[in-house]
Amino acid sequence: MWSVIITHLPDWKVCAQAILSLIIALVLYYLNKYFRSLVEKKNAPAQKARKGEQPADQSNLSDDYEENLHAIKQAISSNSDIHFREFQVAELHARATLIYVDGMQNEEMISKYVMKILMEDVKQDRADRSLLLNPLEFSSYFQNKVLPICETYEAAELHGLNQSILIGFTALLIEGMPHALLIGSSGMKTRAINEPSSEALLRGPRIGFTEVLSENTSMLRRQGYSEDLEINMYEVGTRIKRKLVIAYMKEIVNPDLLQEVRDRVGKINMDFIAESGYVEQLIEDDYLSPFQQAHNTERPDRVITGLLEGRIAILLDGTPFALIVPVTFSMLLQSPEDYYDRWLPGTLLRMLRFFAAFLALLAPALYISFISFHPGLIPTELAVTIIETRQGVPFPSLIEVLILEISIEILREAGIRLPKPIGPAMGIVGGLIIGEAAVQAGIVSPFLVIVVAVTAISSFSIPVYSAGITLRILRFAGMLCAAVLGMFGTILFILFICGHLSKLKSFGVPYVTPISPFRLNDWKDLFLRAPLPFMNKRPDMMKTQDKKRR
Repeated sequence: MWSVIITHLPDWKVCAQAILSLIIALVLYYLNKYFRSLVEKKNAPAQKARKGEQPADQSNLSDDYEENLHAIKQAISSNSDIHFREFQVAELHARATLIYVDGMQNEEMISKYVMKILMEDVKQDRADRSLLLNPLEFSSYFQNKVLPICETYEAAELHGLNQSILIGFTALLIEGMPHALLIGSSGMKTRAINEPSSEALLRGPRIGFTEVLSENTSMLRRQGYSEDLEINMYEVGTRIKRKLVIAYMKEIVNPDLLQEVRDRVGKINMDFIAESGYVEQLIEDDYLSPFQQAHNTERPDRVITGLLEGRIAILLDGTPFALIVPVTFSMLLQSPEDYYDRWLPGTLLRMLRFFAAFLALLAPALYISFISFHPGLIPTELAVTIIETRQGVPFPSLIEVLILEISIEILREAGIRLPKPIGPAMGIVGGLIIGEAAVQAGIVSPFLVIVVAVTAISSFSIPVYSAGITLRILRFAGMLCAAVLGMFGTILFILFICGHLSKLKSFGVPYVTPISPFRLNDWKDLFLRAPLPFMNKRPDMMKTQDKKRR
């Protein structure tokens, strides 16, 4: 009996491969858990310290004009781009000083609406003269009666005043006034509003975000009138501060999701947040995952569409890329153009993208599996053709694929870094020349050139560039698995990705929903794009307050 049982057991090599696969999976799981605990322990003291930290200088301005001016000069006058312009206020016969950063102000506006008005005599009625007798009323008098400027604030604390000057406000000190006035007079040069270069469409709006936060928030407002759209302002960065905005629809968004986003943004503890990519990395659920957990976009229409689904947008000053959270895998293969066209073309294009993503990820791995391990699965005529084209190639299939794939990746990167008129031409011509030369030299087979070319073109069809990078990274891992274990390794690689995706979450939302967990209503906008009359409910996965679209 035992001899019969033994004959039905798999070969010891298969058992070893299965055990090795299990060990690798367990090792990766515990390494991930260990590194996450280390990062949490490391960040805990910094977060506690950040909650209790206070600015070094919290002193208030006094009634002494000379003392205030001296304190400000002592704090920030070492910066050569800060200007102090002293003059006389005619109606008070008092000294005054304007303090501003060169290049960040509209100097014409300051000269015309501040200095010119204050340096000339102004006719006053008795009520105005009574206000001037009380120093505590100075600032309100100048804000309400003298300066025709929309944005003015009182500043009584020295540290806050210095910070405001450095971020672009003009400070006005007047002798006898116990407060300073902050005047909003931004005059920085900005980039014109253009079409997003990373998300081009044939049909749709031609505007994209810029590097100025106020312009970006105004673009969201200009998408259409809505009292539900709320925009909350935050400051991020400990050494160099920048403004950050959280935008959402208050009658739609899940309050728990909103609180989670606010908590994660509040825990950001870094000297300087240079770009929204920093924010994305600091607030994501799993930093070890190759898949992005926030969707970056330059398109205001895409942001508004996300907000209407119950998602939240994060915008940072100084970058045209906004973040949309939470994100699912299907979002990365969707384009706004799917909804601007009729549902049949939109569905066809979306299904093509899913197929292209499959090719971009697995085409080289399948080639290696079939050529090196399972040639019997290839149709006979095709197998004979491939064998003929591979005659004289000195390298195994893995090295052959790596040569071409790495060459394509180098050409792609070089095309991005070169000047725009040269980049596209260099990429196309370089690819043709290298492919043809490699075939003529007998380094690679012509059939492989076709496979690599189809793979590269498929990766370009993914609407989100960063999602394409993820597939390009995983493509190399799939190739190594295929080279070691053949089709078994490729299937194991697919199962590993599926297992990781089923566990991954973005702000509490499963990454592969509505596939897992299964949500039938959300399948209307997954592989197919249902007609708009049928898409009358918001995604169930978002757990919105208002379920119906109007």
